[in-house]
Amino acid sequence: MALQDNPAMQWPAALIRRFDLARLVRYGFASAAALAVDMGTFLVLLSMQVVAAPASALAYSFGIVTHWLLSSRAVFTDTVATRGPQRTRQKALFVGSALIGLGLTTLIVGGGDMAGLDPRLAKLAAIAVSFTATWLLRSKVVFRHVD
Repeated sequence: MALQDNPAMQWPAALIRRFDLARLVRYGFASAAALAVDMGTFLVLLSMQVVAAPASALAYSFGIVTHWLLSSRAVFTDTVATRGPQRTRQKALFVGSALIGLGLTTLIVGGGDMAGLDPRLAKLAAIAVSFTATWLLRSKVVFRHVD
Protein backbone atom coordinates (compact mmCIF):
# COMPACT_ATOMS: atom_id res chain seq x y z
CA MET A 1 0.00 0.00 0.00
CA ALA A 2 1.43 3.38 -1.01
CA LEU A 3 1.86 6.03 1.67
CA GLN A 4 -0.78 8.31 0.10
CA ASP A 5 -3.24 5.38 0.03
CA ASN A 6 -2.89 4.76 3.75
CA PRO A 7 -6.01 6.21 5.48
CA ALA A 8 -4.01 6.91 8.64
CA MET A 9 -1.74 9.24 6.64
CA GLN A 10 -4.48 11.06 4.73
CA TRP A 11 -5.91 13.14 7.57
CA PRO A 12 -2.57 14.77 8.59
CA ALA A 13 -1.91 15.71 4.96
CA ALA A 14 -5.42 17.13 4.62
CA LEU A 15 -5.00 19.07 7.85
CA ILE A 16 -1.68 20.52 6.70
CA ARG A 17 -3.22 21.56 3.37
CA ARG A 18 -6.30 22.97 5.08
CA PHE A 19 -4.37 25.21 7.43
CA ASP A 20 -1.39 25.76 5.12
CA LEU A 21 0.95 24.79 7.94
CA ALA A 22 4.21 25.60 6.17
CA ARG A 23 2.97 29.10 5.36
CA LEU A 24 1.73 29.54 8.92
CA VAL A 25 5.19 28.61 10.24
CA ARG A 26 6.83 31.14 7.89
CA TYR A 27 4.23 33.70 8.95
CA GLY A 28 5.08 32.92 12.57
CA PHE A 29 8.76 33.66 11.91
CA ALA A 30 7.90 36.89 10.08
CA SER A 31 5.62 37.82 12.97
CA ALA A 32 8.39 37.08 15.48
CA ALA A 33 10.75 39.40 13.62
CA ALA A 34 8.10 42.12 13.39
CA LEU A 35 7.30 41.56 17.06
CA ALA A 36 10.97 42.02 17.99
CA VAL A 37 10.92 45.39 16.22
CA ASP A 38 7.55 46.24 17.80
CA MET A 39 8.45 45.22 21.37
CA GLY A 40 11.94 46.70 21.21
CA THR A 41 10.50 50.02 20.10
CA PHE A 42 7.69 49.79 22.69
CA LEU A 43 10.09 49.16 25.57
CA VAL A 44 12.42 51.98 24.47
CA LEU A 45 9.47 54.37 24.26
CA LEU A 46 8.21 53.32 27.70
CA SER A 47 11.68 53.91 29.12
CA MET A 48 11.47 57.42 27.64
CA GLN A 49 8.24 57.97 29.62
CA VAL A 50 5.98 57.92 26.53
CA VAL A 51 2.38 57.08 27.52
CA ALA A 52 1.63 53.37 26.95
CA ALA A 53 -1.12 53.55 24.29
CA PRO A 54 0.71 55.94 21.91
CA ALA A 55 3.98 54.07 22.50
CA SER A 56 2.20 50.85 21.58
CA ALA A 57 0.71 52.39 18.43
CA LEU A 58 4.03 53.81 17.21
CA ALA A 59 5.89 50.58 17.96
CA TYR A 60 3.23 48.54 16.19
CA SER A 61 3.59 50.80 13.16
CA PHE A 62 7.29 49.97 12.90
CA GLY A 63 6.32 46.31 13.14
CA ILE A 64 3.83 46.76 10.26
CA VAL A 65 6.57 47.89 7.90
CA THR A 66 8.79 44.99 8.96
CA HIS A 67 5.92 42.54 8.50
CA TRP A 68 5.05 43.72 4.97
CA LEU A 69 8.66 43.35 3.86
CA LEU A 70 8.89 39.81 5.25
CA SER A 71 5.37 38.69 4.29
CA SER A 72 5.63 39.81 0.69
CA ARG A 73 9.12 38.38 0.24
CA ALA A 74 9.19 35.20 2.33
CA VAL A 75 5.68 34.11 3.37
CA PHE A 76 3.23 34.72 0.54
CA THR A 77 5.69 34.53 -2.36
CA ASP A 78 3.34 32.48 -4.52
CA THR A 79 0.35 34.80 -4.09
CA VAL A 80 1.93 38.26 -3.92
CA ALA A 81 1.09 40.38 -6.94
CA THR A 82 4.04 41.52 -9.02
CA ARG A 83 3.19 45.06 -10.11
CA GLY A 84 0.34 47.32 -11.01
CA PRO A 85 -3.16 47.63 -9.58
CA GLN A 86 -3.17 44.17 -7.97
CA ARG A 87 0.02 44.91 -6.01
CA THR A 88 -1.39 48.28 -4.95
CA ARG A 89 -4.60 46.53 -3.87
CA GLN A 90 -2.61 44.00 -1.81
CA LYS A 91 -0.62 46.77 -0.14
CA ALA A 92 -3.83 48.62 0.72
CA LEU A 93 -5.44 45.46 2.09
CA PHE A 94 -2.27 44.67 4.05
CA VAL A 95 -2.30 48.15 5.58
CA GLY A 96 -6.02 47.68 6.34
CA SER A 97 -5.32 44.40 8.12
CA ALA A 98 -2.46 46.07 9.97
CA LEU A 99 -4.73 48.92 11.04
CA ILE A 100 -7.18 46.38 12.44
CA GLY A 101 -4.30 44.80 14.35
CA LEU A 102 -3.12 48.24 15.45
CA GLY A 103 -6.61 49.16 16.66
CA LEU A 104 -6.91 45.92 18.61
CA THR A 105 -3.44 46.37 20.08
CA THR A 106 -4.02 49.99 21.07
CA LEU A 107 -7.42 49.23 22.62
CA ILE A 108 -6.11 46.25 24.59
CA VAL A 109 -2.97 48.01 25.84
CA GLY A 110 -4.80 51.26 26.57
CA GLY A 111 -7.67 49.46 28.29
CA GLY A 112 -5.30 47.32 30.30
CA ASP A 113 -3.29 50.38 31.35
CA MET A 114 -6.46 52.24 32.40
CA ALA A 115 -7.52 49.17 34.37
CA GLY A 116 -4.22 49.28 36.26
CA LEU A 117 -2.55 46.34 34.50
CA ASP A 118 1.13 46.39 33.69
CA PRO A 119 1.24 47.63 30.07
CA ARG A 120 3.71 44.86 29.20
CA LEU A 121 1.17 42.22 30.23
CA ALA A 122 -1.57 43.97 28.29
CA LYS A 123 0.78 44.05 25.30
CA LEU A 124 1.24 40.26 25.54
CA ALA A 125 -2.53 39.75 25.37
CA ALA A 126 -2.70 42.18 22.45
CA ILE A 127 -0.01 40.22 20.61
CA ALA A 128 -2.07 37.02 20.67
CA VAL A 129 -5.27 38.73 19.55
CA SER A 130 -3.57 40.77 16.83
CA PHE A 131 -1.60 37.78 15.50
CA THR A 132 -4.76 35.73 15.10
CA ALA A 133 -6.74 38.53 13.47
CA THR A 134 -4.01 39.54 11.02
CA TRP A 135 -3.13 35.94 10.07
CA LEU A 136 -6.75 35.24 9.18
CA LEU A 137 -7.11 38.48 7.22
CA ARG A 138 -3.81 38.13 5.38
CA SER A 139 -4.06 34.44 4.54
CA LYS A 140 -7.74 34.52 3.56
CA VAL A 141 -8.12 38.01 2.06
CA VAL A 142 -4.90 39.92 1.33
CA PHE A 143 -2.82 37.07 -0.12
CA ARG A 144 -5.57 34.58 -0.88
CA HIS A 145 -5.06 31.97 -3.56
CA VAL A 146 -6.99 32.85 -6.68
CA ASP A 147 -7.72 29.76 -8.75
